Amino acid sequence: MSLPVHWVESLADAVEGGTVEVTGDEAHHAVAVRRLRVGESVVLTDGRGRSVTGPVASTGKRVFAVTAASVSDVPEPVPTVTVVQAIPKGDRGELAVEVLTEIGVARIVPWAASRSVAVWKGERGTKALARWRSTAREASKQARRAWFAEVTEPAGTADVVGLVEAADRAVVLHEEATSPLSGVEPSGSLLVVVGPEGGLSDEEVAAFEAAGAHAVRLGPEVLRTSTAGVAAVAALLARTGRWGYR
Repeated sequence: MSLPVHWVESLADAVEGGTVEVTGDEAHHAVAVRRLRVGESVVLTDGRGRSVTGPVASTGKRVFAVTAASVSDVPEPVPTVTVVQAIPKGDRGELAVEVLTEIGVARIVPWAASRSVAVWKGERGTKALARWRSTAREASKQARRAWFAEVTEPAGTADVVGLVEAADRAVVLHEEATSPLSGVEPSGSLLVVVGPEGGLSDEEVAAFEAAGAHAVRLGPEVLRTSTAGVAAVAALLARTGRWGYR
């Protein structure tokens, strides 16, 4: 059975034989909900490549300590994939974040597209972003990722243009595109732009293409905004060493 994974903010000072303390909500959930016990082996991760494995040395109401039997560092997997996800309505955004995280996306950028139905403003936007980030963290733990998926601050179209310019390869999923996604070489830093339920505007497509992105299509089927990015990233990673392709 796989060992339970718990997140800690930093493992910079972790050494074999030393003790690492976990506090706050993460510790409370482990001790009060999961009933973590002294002697049980766990994995601690900072979500940035470093992890500690070892037995629980002590527990409290909102704290537990682990003796570091081993400390390991894992480089960030390449190619890295960033998905610009247009903000969808309801809980479809959280679904997209969950599965994108599970399949290995490095960064998810919430995008306020011109035709997005949902609008993140004020307290509503703050809570929605917090839910996306919580979903990404829990999915990263579930997927046992050494590097957790990051959910950035919400972006406007001008911000996305900058991301396109900075990426080695950028694609825009567009149902009217004539080029297939299979023609894109999956190497370097990859950026995938996923539009909203109402589709991309001509102005958005033009701006992204002018910045260097390629408009591509997955196939004849029209996917929901919450699943299109997942399908695209899976198709790209299936042709890389990350998923065993040589």
